Amino acid sequence: MELRQLEHFVAVASEQHFTRAAEAMQISQSGLSASVRALEHELGTPLFTRSTRRVVLTQAGEALLDEARRTLASAAAARRAVESVRGVLGGTLSVGTEQCLGVVDLGRELARFRTEHSGVEIRLGFDGSADLVERIANGQMDLAMVAETGALPTGVRTVPVSTESFVILCNPEHRFADLKGVTLDEIAEEPQVGFLPGWAARSIAERAFTAAGLRTRVTMEVNDVHTLLDLVGHGLGVAVVPEHFKHKRPQTLCSVPVKEPDLDWNVAIAIPEQQGPAGLALMKQILASL
Repeated sequence: MELRQLEHFVAVASEQHFTRAAEAMQISQSGLSASVRALEHELGTPLFTRSTRRVVLTQAGEALLDEARRTLASAAAARRAVESVRGVLGGTLSVGTEQCLGVVDLGRELARFRTEHSGVEIRLGFDGSADLVERIANGQMDLAMVAETGALPTGVRTVPVSTESFVILCNPEHRFADLKGVTLDEIAEEPQVGFLPGWAARSIAERAFTAAGLRTRVTMEVNDVHTLLDLVGHGLGVAVVPEHFKHKRPQTLCSVPVKEPDLDWNVAIAIPEQQGPAGLALMKQILASL
């Protein structure tokens, strides 16, 4: 059993799809499938139930998943320990972020880091905060900029960066446009434009609505910020978003505070509990720039 096989297995389990897992791992689908089949052959049992749309873990696969993640995390910690003893920054630093978190100019920070630590190869990926935290847990990423959405998996910790409130974005002709604030009850009556499930803004807002005994009406789902702003501008729905979004199109969209004290956007740096020197250096650099 090889670490690479476990990485492939965890990727498929996380994505529930061989094609998406192959894209995430940046390998061919045939190579990924062959690796998983070899692992199943070695263990003498299927790890997934396969269909044309998705793959589901078998009972054996579920038993292996947590152990595989722990093994990968331990291997990553071992690599970081060796790097620390060497006293130099090298190797690969895998960084993730969700779109438009606010606060940190990550591109600028990565450029500065690469200038100061040319021996480190930096890889960057975008995803929803929940998925980024899972990648930290299973050893696929070393550091991620995320919005906190709930309990953390074993082996991951977060360092707070900033906190802000939520607002409603709407078309200037919408009934909310001239209000000083709106309640969750009022918002629940409106069709919404929202990010895909797994994105932090969607998860945090839905949790607040559920806690209030309300259901949201996300009639249009998007996977990028600019499309969300376009749809709101055309009057196709309102959007529940972090406060810094109000600065994106102040001439064409109205922003109204949400009257909900427990609805907060908490940005943090997610890292493994046993962080390596390169990730630690980047984290310290980001925090010093705030």
